[in-house]
Order: sequence, then structure tokens, then C-alpha cells
Amino acid sequence: MSIVKPLSHSTDMPALKTRNLGLCDYQPVWDDMCDYTQRRDNNSPDQIWYLQHEPVYTLGLNGKRHHLLQPTDIPVIPVDRGGQITYHGPGQLVAYLLIDIDRLNIGVKELVSAIEQAIIDYLADLGLDAERMAGAPGIYINGAKIAALGLRVKKGRTYHGLSFNVDMELAPFTNINPCGYEGMPVTQLADLLGVECPRLDEVKSALHIHLCRHLGYNAA
Repeated sequence: MSIVKPLSHSTDMPALKTRNLGLCDYQPVWDDMCDYTQRRDNNSPDQIWYLQHEPVYTLGLNGKRHHLLQPTDIPVIPVDRGGQITYHGPGQLVAYLLIDIDRLNIGVKELVSAIEQAIIDYLADLGLDAERMAGAPGIYINGAKIAALGLRVKKGRTYHGLSFNVDMELAPFTNINPCGYEGMPVTQLADLLGVECPRLDEVKSALHIHLCRHLGYNAA
């Protein structure tokens, strides 16, 4: 676990902690996020958890089952984040943001914008032009989705976060309407950069710097 200190907040504010969890089943991590959010108090540190998941579809709080187009052997787990259905699997970087936005004095829209901009800035470092799409949270390159966002807020504290496609099997996305959008194309770094694609741990380290900068923490 590494610690980075906030840039723009009071010196008595708890530091941001990062956890690198490796390849995990979905349910235990979700349980741990809920437990931490329930137990934390005003002095509890914000955390970002980096990991990959075993293959799983997750269906958001108001998600519609018809966005799963056909049965598969991949489990479908209804969860309490926003958004519709998405896929997680090995080779996709997941970052869960357990953030006290009341303490940061920001709203959910500002947090989402900061996360999206961090991804856009990281992709720009790689020479890739990425953008937002109106009405469809996430990040897109040439109209194809490369990163998805989904958050839950309880008492001013967030959990869940982002998924970023690095070098994974994309076929499971064809079984769903990604994030509820029929025919939404999905892409990943490996298809855009080929042999130049950075390793997942390199993506994590570089993206973490951008996330910390946009959230007001010092990643040095």
C-alpha cells in the first residue's frame, strides 16, 4: 500500500491510500467496498483500489436485463452502482475510488469530470485523441468505448469507479449492449497501439498520477 498526500486540502486531512489487489473475484471486493464505506468516519483516508476481475458482467442499480443479449457462462451480478450492464475481465484495469466528496468539497459531476479528464490526459500522453460523449459517461476513441464509469454515493462518500480496457478479450462485450447502448463499439489499448501497448502495471502507475492530480493529491 502506498500513500500520497493531498495537494490542495488542509494538512490535517488524511492521506490518500492506494491498494493493488491483483486478479480478484467480483463479489468479495464489492463486499469490502461496501464495508469500508459503511465503517469509515470523517478521519478515514480516501482510497483507490487497483485490480483486475475474473470474468463477470455487472448490472447497475437501474439496469435492464434485456441488455444481456444472450445467455453465457459468465456470471451476471446485479450491483448498486449507477449505469447499465458492463463486462470486467483479465487485462482490464479497474480502479475503485472510495472518496469522501463532502470533505473534498466537490460534487459527483465534478468527480466524474475529474476521472474522465485523467483518462483523457493519460491517453493524450500516448498520442491518442480521446473524448467524452454526451449522455454516455465514459471515454471514447473514434466512437468506440475504451473506459467506463459507474459510481455509488452514500452519505457523501463514493465507491465503485472506472474500468479501462488495456489488453483483454473483448468478445464478451458482444453479448451485451455495453452500458445500455445498442451496437456500441468497444476498443482497448492493445488494438490501438499494438506492440507498443504498455503493460497493465505501467498503465496503472501512469493513470494514477493523472487521477491524483485531478483529485488534488500529490502522487510524487
